[in-house]
Amino acid sequence: MSNRPIILGIVGDSAAGKTTLTRGIAQVVGPENVTVICTDDYHRYDRTQRKALGVTALHPDANYLDVMQQHLTLLRTGQPILKPIYSHHTGTFEPPEYVKPNRFVIVEGLLGYSTRGARDCYDVRVYLAPPESLRTQWKVKRDTMKRSYSEEDVLAALRQREPDSEAFIRPQRKWADVVVTFYPPDNEETNSSNLNVRLVLRPTIPHPDFTEILDQNDRYPLSAVRLGLDRDMGKPVDVLEIDSHATLEQVNSLEMMLCNEFPHLKDFCSVGNQELGKLTGTTGEILQSYPLAITQLLIAYHMIKATKMVQ
Repeated sequence: MSNRPIILGIVGDSAAGKTTLTRGIAQVVGPENVTVICTDDYHRYDRTQRKALGVTALHPDANYLDVMQQHLTLLRTGQPILKPIYSHHTGTFEPPEYVKPNRFVIVEGLLGYSTRGARDCYDVRVYLAPPESLRTQWKVKRDTMKRSYSEEDVLAALRQREPDSEAFIRPQRKWADVVVTFYPPDNEETNSSNLNVRLVLRPTIPHPDFTEILDQNDRYPLSAVRLGLDRDMGKPVDVLEIDSHATLEQVNSLEMMLCNEFPHLKDFCSVGNQELGKLTGTTGEILQSYPLAITQLLIAYHMIKATKMVQ
């Protein structure tokens, strides 16, 4: 099918940063061009039922993965779906929503790569893998501020979910084209705006040519932007790292490397990238992270590149 929707998958455990990443990507490709699907909507049981059954939302048996896969297949061919709606605020289901796919579909959630049929629907697959200590901080902050939980309840839920996280969520990393890990610099107090990022770039999709950065590493071994070779889950990969203290000049050179290939991205970069890398601080202030901005731009690059491959 020519000009079919391009589907991006963003998978990660609860509070791994999926929504924050999605928000900036949508800004690059145009929010009016994006349909966002959350796979949490395909839960089989509501919150009360899960508690009574003693199961977590992370277990495949607690989700309608067959319906999710069917809906992804329909979206990939440009067809609409009647999508279920799960409310995290009430823990119950709401009336389903009629959804027509836009030019780009972003599918975020816990179990997006859990079946082969679902995995085959994505053009680009991303997995978020923050350190567990950092993810715990994010989950406590989010669930206490936005979902009215106590800190003790959040920590207890994390302990209950850990076996399913280990068994069903983290293994999905192996299906990703890009693995994103935000992590705090050594010996610095952790906050969302000063995190470094480590991007594992698997050879499953064609990545931009970052060899210029590799050449710079020989001259500037302590550069805040680095490209190297490594192994991830036993397989060779490229690894791009961007430190939180990277200068605007360093970030701009990396942005232009991504933007020059596509006029749309070039126009976006020329306005200073103000819509990317935005974060909300602990007191509600708006912060900006260069590592987050580059990550969002790189993934948007892959989505736009995928449109050229299906035309």
